[in-house]
Amino acid sequence: MKVAVNGKEKDLKPGAVLKDALAGEEYVKDSLVSVHLSTEKLRTVTGDFEIETTAGKMVISLADTPDAEVWRSLIESEIGSTTRWVTKDIVAFGAFPTKIAPSREEGSYRMYDVFFSLGGNDNHTTYIMIARRPHRRAYGAGTGLIGRISVGRHLVSSLREGEAITAIRPVESETSSENVIVTKDMSYKLGEGYSVDSHILVSLDGESPVSAEQMLIVGSKGYFGVSDSTGSFMGCRDDTDASIPEESHKVRDAGGVTVRCAGVGAGRIYIYKDKRQVSPSHNSAGKLQRGYSLAALAPAGEKITVLTEPKRALAVGMTQADGQRFLEAFGIKQKRTGDVSDDAVIADQNPEMTMPALSLKEAETFGVPKEKVFRVILDVPDPISNHYFKKVTGLSHKPVGTLKTQFAFPGMSLTTFYGDEERSKNLYPQEPFKKCRKGDIGITNQSRPHHGLIGIRLQDSREFGPTGEEPYGTNMVGRFAGDPKKLDQLEEDEIIYITEEEA
Repeated sequence: MKVAVNGKEKDLKPGAVLKDALAGEEYVKDSLVSVHLSTEKLRTVTGDFEIETTAGKMVISLADTPDAEVWRSLIESEIGSTTRWVTKDIVAFGAFPTKIAPSREEGSYRMYDVFFSLGGNDNHTTYIMIARRPHRRAYGAGTGLIGRISVGRHLVSSLREGEAITAIRPVESETSSENVIVTKDMSYKLGEGYSVDSHILVSLDGESPVSAEQMLIVGSKGYFGVSDSTGSFMGCRDDTDASIPEESHKVRDAGGVTVRCAGVGAGRIYIYKDKRQVSPSHNSAGKLQRGYSLAALAPAGEKITVLTEPKRALAVGMTQADGQRFLEAFGIKQKRTGDVSDDAVIADQNPEMTMPALSLKEAETFGVPKEKVFRVILDVPDPISNHYFKKVTGLSHKPVGTLKTQFAFPGMSLTTFYGDEERSKNLYPQEPFKKCRKGDIGITNQSRPHHGLIGIRLQDSREFGPTGEEPYGTNMVGRFAGDPKKLDQLEEDEIIYITEEEA
């Protein structure tokens, strides 16, 4: 039987199950898969109209008023109207004749409301107005409320005199009456003509390089955790402790992907199910190319496999030789610095972000001898301290992180490294240690003045932790995997390189 898997047709034996279909496909175990049994497309006309102007497109959502019906009947007359004047309160398109009865009744208008106005109380010079800010006024046509701009609101502040309405058309909604399920049951039996998506594919937006990189970082584990599933969007909060600058803002179409850049939860990823207007708090990060039903139907608490186009072009953690081959596959020329030998480990890359590296077609890779990259094991079940350590060192987003020496002296019982005082304010005290052993890694928690300081213990102690604090002032995070004596000769402000090793 024939089954489409991720857009490719496969011949499977009768009675085949989902596991058979996914053989050789990109898929993370225990993530959801969508199975399409059949599809019916239904097109319906909504109460929204797209207004195309020489400056761009807007969508008006009609109000349930008699004036909205009048506006609908006059669409042919309205096409060709131009912006006759623009003030701090309104934008006015017109004029054209109507049979609207003059009225001196005052109206109260919200920002983006659309309404009729009669020039000189004469319905032969009727205008369509858009409110640019809340205000009250009589415009000669009574309240005259037609509706409200719902999409393209950014045009309202940028429209100037002389812009013209070139077309008005109803917005059609295409809905799918799809017999679709999402499942992670690999024994699910398939049928002839079924279509399967094992992952979503996101085409990244080059106009938002930091937001695109956030997508790559969160997706580096191979999946997104579904934290929210609403009628409008799927949300992923796998990393909401990120600094995201304001980048490209676009209308959030169905299948659009954004990253929050302002407000609570910066770094959160959204995949949209319905069209939403431009928001200054959301950067455009990409567009779904495949797997829309999977993103739309996945419930909160599950995970979905994610692929991106392009993939992440980061060579950190590879040898210089492997990094060269890796980057060349992206069309990026490698420029070696530091230890340039083939077996040196790449500890840093510039530019580190994928989109700028692809644009420049060149990246500088800084190498260090492999014995200079120290291994750490983060095996203490304390998510807050673990998260802090990874963010400060950079292990949250790349395979090799750094620590900058704050205090070291030959023969001392510990070595300390700089932390992040602001980020460490939520390092709440955890279970105090009973004994701190040589090689243990710990952080000073917020109960002590120097909260955020990171340390590695060089000698066993029951009284003091890796940063020299007593047990109640210390949060343990893991241990140094090699011989801590290598840290005995560090100098102040010296950078060391670390990589995480599985326990």
